[in-house]
Amino acid sequence: MIHVCSLARLHDTVTETGASHIVTLLRLIDRVQRPARVAEADHLVLGMDDITTAMDGYIHPAEEHVHDLIRFAQRWDRRAPLVVHCYAGISRSTAGAFISACALNPNRDEASIARAIRDSSATAMPNTMLVGHADRILGRKGRMIAAVEALGPGKPALEGEPFRLDLE
Repeated sequence: MIHVCSLARLHDTVTETGASHIVTLLRLIDRVQRPARVAEADHLVLGMDDITTAMDGYIHPAEEHVHDLIRFAQRWDRRAPLVVHCYAGISRSTAGAFISACALNPNRDEASIARAIRDSSATAMPNTMLVGHADRILGRKGRMIAAVEALGPGKPALEGEPFRLDLE
């Protein structure tokens, strides 16, 4: 299973879930201290800002980030949970969890995965730039974007509550 949280809740979430792998989607990576229980090789850091269009002075989510995320998710042995986090636990992390679930379940309906995210988090607003790259890379023919757009905006919040996304 995949757990999603904010940077502030990273250590607690890893401890509470017994997670063995972490994905960090955050530009200011110097703010992240990897929990000691997680091996360095099991921590993927994707440095990017939470933006949905390229802007000067910012690092936008790129196809390379998504390729790295998909490879990492596919390498994860699933014996212990994966934690995906960003700064607030609302946009980049929910996109990362959605992308990972789609990559690991090529036959699972994108809309059902998106609905599972919404059912678990009223604040989730998956980053559409990340999802758009993944949609193309995974050959989902627009269904991933349509699924997250159908969720509508999440409930406004400064930080999302941690939640779990089951893979089946």
